[in-house]
Amino acid sequence: MTTEPHTHGPDELCETGSTLYARALRERRIPREATEQAPCLVDFGLLHPDAEDARWLRPTPPAVALPRLLQSIEERIAHQRLRETRLASVFAPLMHLAPGQHAAVGPSAITVLNGLPRIQESVAQALADSSQELLSIQPGGFRPPEVLAQSLSDARSALSRGARLRTLYQHTSRHSLSVFGYYEQLEGDTEVRTLDEVGERLFVFDRTVAFIPANKDRSIALEIRLPALVEFLAITFERLWRLATPMYPHSARLPSGNGITTRQRAIATLLTEGLTDAEIAARLGMNVRTARVHIAKLATTLGSESRAQLGYLIGQSGILDQRS
Repeated sequence: MTTEPHTHGPDELCETGSTLYARALRERRIPREATEQAPCLVDFGLLHPDAEDARWLRPTPPAVALPRLLQSIEERIAHQRLRETRLASVFAPLMHLAPGQHAAVGPSAITVLNGLPRIQESVAQALADSSQELLSIQPGGFRPPEVLAQSLSDARSALSRGARLRTLYQHTSRHSLSVFGYYEQLEGDTEVRTLDEVGERLFVFDRTVAFIPANKDRSIALEIRLPALVEFLAITFERLWRLATPMYPHSARLPSGNGITTRQRAIATLLTEGLTDAEIAARLGMNVRTARVHIAKLATTLGSESRAQLGYLIGQSGILDQRS
């Protein structure tokens, strides 16, 4: 009997597939013919062939399957963002050729900003115009003192107008004296929290205008004034904020459990995604040497003797199921 290809994604796993996957997890394996009505389980990597007997399929642990599926979604989102950037770059110089023929949202709903000086000027102007709230995500772990000094005056001015400042950094910023020194010079409603990983750089002012990078080296940015998109970015920030650990003005200890630190758990997640040491370091805002030290400690804790064994032990240990 021929089965039709599935038309859903892993986030909409069919009832048949969900039932079979649960069965495979309980029984540790499942006959290959049992999945004829749910080929999605193999396509999504939730089941894989038994190395010892091709008639059977074994389940991929949820703690390993989930990061892989999330990574595939992130890659599709990144691809779509790249297409949006290319389209915006193509149409930006054409806008002035058809005055009065813009869409209802207006030509300034999304503006392409080329070059760091233009970006800095636009961000500074938006900050000067704000009086309620500044939300920002600052990836990279460390911000040079000269960069922090440039924004100090503008931040003080916004706070004096009654604005609230909330910033998300990576956990590596907890070791930066310049970051702490910066916030200690501010007076007003200021809070900082940290996560192992944060998204790309983001600024949202008074929930009316937002700025995001439009290319990898951040030499091009998008100034967004489309209300629905600005609100979407603000909601995304709020969800990350609830998951983050307070750093300033009141600092909370990073949680750990079963000898595994929050940092090692984040590294374990990225290892199961197949990232290299350099890629892991970039994602977590640290240098490659530090990343390798953490990987070595994780391997020692789990008793791993090789990279391949480490990935297997991470999946079997259950550490990815623990919430930080």
